[in-house]
Amino acid sequence: MPTHRRTFPGRAEDVTRARHWTRAILGNHPHTDDAALIVTELAANAITHTASATDGFTLTLTIAAADDGPVTIAVTDAGGTTSTPHVEQPDACTPHGRGLALVTAYATRVTIYGDHHGHTVTAHLATTPARQPQPC
Repeated sequence: MPTHRRTFPGRAEDVTRARHWTRAILGNHPHTDDAALIVTELAANAITHTASATDGFTLTLTIAAADDGPVTIAVTDAGGTTSTPHVEQPDACTPHGRGLALVTAYATRVTIYGDHHGHTVTAHLATTPARQPQPC
């Protein structure tokens, strides 16, 4: 399974760069849209909630050999926080706190590990994309 890894400096525009890089790597893969959304959320969380805004974050994409096989997305932040990433249930008026819930809705499985030195959030996308277009 090919693995692609890139470290981004952690500026706000790196969220966009990470999303574009993901799209370029995956091309026409059926998980491209879901992966781009997940990368956007995880990269934004890394630079918003950790030291990644100054120390950067690492994005790793692992793609199965099959053209439509599973994809694994991992974002490793730079640490600097004592809290572990977790799914929140914010009220309707709260402007933040939905990103990781969105990731878990699209991914087949999400794992989180690490400590104050850095956390890695890994989203696994199964062979069949989580979202299926609904007929009109």
